Amino acid sequence: MTPEQLAAASKPAVLDLGDGFSRCPSTLRRARLLGISGWAFYISGRAGALGDVRAETAAAAIGFVAPDAVADGWDAAARVLPPVEVAAASLAECCRWGTEMLGVLPEVERLADLVERAVAAADASGMPLFAAWRAMPLPDHSPGARSAAGLRLLREHFTGAYLLAVRAAGMTPLEAVLAGPEGEAGAVACGWPPPYPAVGPLVRRRLWAEAVTNRLAAPAFAALGPADGTELVELLHHTRAGRT
Repeated sequence: MTPEQLAAASKPAVLDLGDGFSRCPSTLRRARLLGISGWAFYISGRAGALGDVRAETAAAAIGFVAPDAVADGWDAAARVLPPVEVAAASLAECCRWGTEMLGVLPEVERLADLVERAVAAADASGMPLFAAWRAMPLPDHSPGARSAAGLRLLREHFTGAYLLAVRAAGMTPLEAVLAGPEGEAGAVACGWPPPYPAVGPLVRRRLWAEAVTNRLAAPAFAALGPADGTELVELLHHTRAGRT
């Protein structure tokens, strides 16, 4: 497979596994222990890697969540903890989840090695959240934790690439969400209020943006080479299947 094909084949598993920790009940309990809501923990835990920025900056970096919804979570968390502390807690939960859910799976150390190589080779240009997260120190170096943290980084890389591609396609983030598989339900979940624009004319642009996303993510997979890249795809799908 070409690097673009490897990126396309990896993407579904990366998007699922890279966000798996956020759906874990223990992660939500961590938010309550910090004294903030699950939404505030998600927003500040993700954008907090940028440091003490304004809500508008956090919203611009996240892209696909409505700015008002980002501001609600960001400001609520900031009244309790500095953003970087929420991000550190989020990373700790990601590593915990990885140790518990991925650490018991076969070949997890190989998965960690391949994912980390892809992350190290990825181009961070125009992707501030990915760059900020790649600079965050890892609190746990066990194979499961490394795999989970690396998958989270790859997910952030794919999301950042998609945001660039969407804007290059002449679409707004809201339009991209509406044209995606979840449609209006996805827009509601991301905090975008109706009324919504027509979806029909947007589908072709979204497909183009998906192809450009794979092209932007390809250098991370090119660094692995065809053999190791194919192995990573197989490990990702085995890991996803073994976790469910």
